[in-house]
Amino acid sequence: MTTPLVLASASPARRTTLRAAGLDPIVIVSGVDESQLDGLPPAELALQLAELKCAAVAARDDVPADALVLGCDSVLELDGEALGKPEDAAVAKRRWQEMRGRSGVLHSGHCLRDVATGRVAAATASTTVHFADVTDEEIDAYVATGEPLHVAGAFTIDGFGGAFVSGIEGDHHNVVGVSLPLVRELVLELGHGWPELWA
Repeated sequence: MTTPLVLASASPARRTTLRAAGLDPIVIVSGVDESQLDGLPPAELALQLAELKCAAVAARDDVPADALVLGCDSVLELDGEALGKPEDAAVAKRRWQEMRGRSGVLHSGHCLRDVATGRVAAATASTTVHFADVTDEEIDAYVATGEPLHVAGAFTIDGFGGAFVSGIEGDHHNVVGVSLPLVRELVLELGHGWPELWA
């Protein structure tokens, strides 16, 4: 019997990644105000936001009683600072001018709750991302696509931004926003089997 997985995230990239791995998550967006957490180290911020999103969705009446609820949140760390989604095009452009030719660490917090037992497992996966030394023209063109405005760190590895990432150290899926190996570990920690989640 398949255990239902609820994804507490609006990210189409997370959903696509989970689907490609054989899972078919029910998407319920948390509506959590991400600005309520401030001043935390980047890895801790990513984890606490994931925990907030997971808790908000798990408390809803429309979540199946036997579901596992997965909350995720990603933050890019550059020079010790947490970079979430840029507020506007000017911020996205400035970020890329700072990031080009350098490396940052993409932290994705993951929180999994077993609705039936109330048990929670949570952890952060971190992947080093090396950015290409892109030109001002490339930055302007990329920002004009709108893609960097909706994602942590102002880039995606699975879209237009993929050509501007020269390499990574760690889990590729984590850069997309959900680390499959880490989710599997959390599933096992809660006493479930990974194949139980396959659709």
